[in-house]
Amino acid sequence: MILSIPNVLTPEELQVITSSLNETDFVDGKTTAGWHAKVVKHNFQLKSEATYAKDLKDLVKAALKRHAVFQMAVLPRVIHSMLFSRYEAGMSYGRHIDNALMGNQDFLRSDVSLTLFLSPPSTYEGGELVIESTDAEQAYKLEAGSVIVYPSSTLHRVEPVTEGVRLVAVGWVQSLVREPSEREILFDLDTTRRAIFTKQGKTIEFDLISKSHANLLRKWAE
Repeated sequence: MILSIPNVLTPEELQVITSSLNETDFVDGKTTAGWHAKVVKHNFQLKSEATYAKDLKDLVKAALKRHAVFQMAVLPRVIHSMLFSRYEAGMSYGRHIDNALMGNQDFLRSDVSLTLFLSPPSTYEGGELVIESTDAEQAYKLEAGSVIVYPSSTLHRVEPVTEGVRLVAVGWVQSLVREPSEREILFDLDTTRRAIFTKQGKTIEFDLISKSHANLLRKWAE
């Protein structure tokens, strides 16, 4: 399931992040790419030694943890390996697959990838995130403060930026439910039961869907 979620960051949080990011603290993005992704990765990333890096990562993680739709769709066990990326004119990230396992010693699985857009789309040209499916591909360029989540198992790329600067935060999630199709079923059930509760309250239908949601989550969660 690919899902765009608007307004994950408040305007104030977005301002804190973008005003904190210092161009001089960015380094070659190849330093965190897998051996094959290095060939097609052409961007800058905020160095981990930046004094404010942890605070910004914690801010983003807190925003994701409080957002109901993100939690329903992704079912995160842990959000990990977060990076802040900068694309200037001429930069891109070619077709690649994200590493299945990330971390130094305690490896974490990448079930869901996320891109949080930090630059308004009107401030740069190009830079679309393109996600491939079996017989098609879709380009995404969201409003600042919005996030897109998608299975880490998909091939994807970032188109060349031709003008301006594209700032994003990218991260990965080890989900409680690793299979994308199972997460989608749970998301649909959860969305439906919440809609019923909003319109009709705690009905028999709500209880039955809640039972199915809970029992499937119990069956599939790791």
